[in-house]
Amino acid sequence: MSFGRGWLWLLLIPSVLGGLIGAVLLSRTGNRSFIQLVPWLVLVATVIIVLRPILVRRDESGSVHPDITVALWPVAIAGIFLVGLYGGYFGSGIGILMIGALSFISRGDIRHVVALKNFLTLCMRGVAVLVLVLEGDVNWNYGVPMAIGGLVGGYIGGMVSHRANRTVVRSIVIAIGFAASAYYFWKLYGPVVVRAGAE
Repeated sequence: MSFGRGWLWLLLIPSVLGGLIGAVLLSRTGNRSFIQLVPWLVLVATVIIVLRPILVRRDESGSVHPDITVALWPVAIAGIFLVGLYGGYFGSGIGILMIGALSFISRGDIRHVVALKNFLTLCMRGVAVLVLVLEGDVNWNYGVPMAIGGLVGGYIGGMVSHRANRTVVRSIVIAIGFAASAYYFWKLYGPVVVRAGAE
């Protein structure tokens, strides 16, 4: 990763804190509140990833730097906290949302962004899962297979994305983002459209 430890803590703390608060809110209120926002959030994050080449600039050494000043770091940290809050509370499309948020911040190419996303979401979701386990809100029949699948898939995906061409990684992330957005739009509004057409 291209961040020093100081910058990494500035991202890790709001991410974990957001996940913690989001999980506590979920255990108290339920998760229906975010459903209407999911497709729009995923779509906006995907568009940000599409625009990433415009948001960053290359210096003479060839490294990639976001066009973000030190004064904007508080805004970036607040954005990571909100993504963490969403992830702890609802979680659908959290990977795309985190990549979208980190596209404004990360000093590396898309592969570094994906690696940083994996680390932050692992910590954020780990805290959220701990809260839900302590609250007794986990259905272990679904939870255990999902946890194993997530760990194996995340490990394999991390190895592949680290070795793959950055253009390929970016294209895959964008394709997944648009596909997920379309899926959530259809899940929310498709039955309504079908019923309206039938009438």
